[in-house]
Amino acid sequence: MPAEDTYYVSNKAHQLRELTRPHKVYADWCGPCKQIAPIYEQLSAQLSRPSKVTFAKVNVDQQTEIAQTYGITAMPTFMIFKNKQIVDTIRGADPRKLSEAVKKLAAEADSDGSAASGGFGESSSARWLGAGLPKGYSDVTDQVDVRGLDLLNADSGFGTARILFDGAKPSTLEAGKGKTKSEDKEGGKDWVETDTDEQLMLFIPFQSTLKVHTLHITSLPPKGDDEAPMRPKTIQVYSNRAHVLGFEEAEDLPATQAITLQPRDWDEKTGTAKIELRFVKFQNVSSLVVFVVDGEGSGEKVRVDRLRIIGESGEKRELGKLTKVGDEPGE
Repeated sequence: MPAEDTYYVSNKAHQLRELTRPHKVYADWCGPCKQIAPIYEQLSAQLSRPSKVTFAKVNVDQQTEIAQTYGITAMPTFMIFKNKQIVDTIRGADPRKLSEAVKKLAAEADSDGSAASGGFGESSSARWLGAGLPKGYSDVTDQVDVRGLDLLNADSGFGTARILFDGAKPSTLEAGKGKTKSEDKEGGKDWVETDTDEQLMLFIPFQSTLKVHTLHITSLPPKGDDEAPMRPKTIQVYSNRAHVLGFEEAEDLPATQAITLQPRDWDEKTGTAKIELRFVKFQNVSSLVVFVVDGEGSGEKVRVDRLRIIGESGEKRELGKLTKVGDEPGE
């Protein structure tokens, strides 16, 4: 089933140019097209940017005008448009090349530096970080499988679990003091707040097995407001769970690590705290459950703006077997 962020294009070449950004040209009978489809859908779900990065699919048997216009001779073919011009073409089921190209484009869109360049650009950054990286480790937040995220006790009037892993800088920091910009890419507020009380439960599956060294958690509640939500204080982390934990279930299970954040742990400029994990306990991690037990203060709700995963990525989880172009009749 296609991701909700992927569009199908009718038989008009100009419509493909108007959508812009990554497009997959495929055929129903094409074996490699079917095999790389889960990876394409994963990238679409994770990296779509409204009005900036849009994913589309073109069936060459149904949309012959487009296939002829762009001289499609192999399937799958991935074309990346920018300012209505093709800037990159990837022929064949090559997940590495596809992933690298799309991630560069999404990073450039997040940095708002794409207007002046005809290509991907040299200065785009992967995603916003609220704290420095430990030596020898990198931001592996792009390995989060956003389709499998699960968030309990979140107020529906605020962002979903996906917003926590959004690559953009939190709007509260972008807006500056005294301003109230609070729109995320889905038209809502770009942070999460708890609903009935201060507890929050987040299930985070990964696309590959990770070695997790540090978590960066960003919380930017307004200052000087007695009714404002709190920053997280006590956090319990569980590794390699198959699904989200219920609140009572979590209280009965020993956490892989429990953390109590102090006021000094928060960077006052970015609202970010670094949670250094016991690295030996977070090897070969396929999922995390993050349980916010309580908040800093006497309020009733907790707010979280961003979450980053820092460590090393390892072996990819199975998303579907890939074969070279030419392994199927007609390739």
